[in-house]
Amino acid sequence: MPRERWSGGDDYEAWIGRWSRKVAPRFIDWLAIPSDARWLDLGCGTGALTAAIIERAHPTSVVSVDPSADFVDVAARLQTDERVRFAVADASALPVETGSVDVVVSGLVLNFVPDIAGGLREMRRVVTPDGTVAAYVWDYAGRMDLIRRFFDAAIAVDPSAAAHDEGIRFPICSPDGLRDAFESAGLAAVEVHALDVTTRFRDFDDYWAPFLSGVGPAPGYAVSLAPDVREALRKRLEETLPIATDGSIDLIARAWAVRGRNP
Repeated sequence: MPRERWSGGDDYEAWIGRWSRKVAPRFIDWLAIPSDARWLDLGCGTGALTAAIIERAHPTSVVSVDPSADFVDVAARLQTDERVRFAVADASALPVETGSVDVVVSGLVLNFVPDIAGGLREMRRVVTPDGTVAAYVWDYAGRMDLIRRFFDAAIAVDPSAAAHDEGIRFPICSPDGLRDAFESAGLAAVEVHALDVTTRFRDFDDYWAPFLSGVGPAPGYAVSLAPDVREALRKRLEETLPIATDGSIDLIARAWAVRGRNP
């Protein structure tokens, strides 16, 4: 399996960041956390969820962390609100004291944490008693259409692509998977909710070009292919995507959101 690249903020924005910025506000509205809370954003990437917290949740403070120094630099450049502090860190060791935040959230990251149970324990450690732990992940096996259609086409062209398919690799990215993980971590009142947004691509190139960046699993797979196999995949996608008469492509991006209370 090719090594997944998690750097290049502009490439990430073109690939998935632009759609995360549509989902993040819906996630924050669903949580409905009262104003003046202290937040921690685990795996902040280029800052989509942090921006939504600042714009919609009226926090006292936000600590935003990511293991990619490159992503943290991009996020800090885009988000200059004085209530936000950025740091390079991962789920195994969050850089805040025990019980020092009211809400811990993670957007599109939980399935990439090597030790999910350990990450959830660390999230519980830093949140106050009765505080909220929440996350959202893409519905890779279902209606995260831009990735689901990519892997469906890839498997038709190259059956070995199934080993890279995020719908298969990440069973936590489902209502049952998320609920089980949160309840196993000792969180109470666990709820799961679907968040759907439309992803509109101007034309086929707007859809296809980000797969050539190598950022993340699906693009990493695409750039690992021999040129003839990649071309066959491109043609398969052109044949199977719902391309409108004006060349645009409308797809659904579904994320599964989950929240629980730290008892």
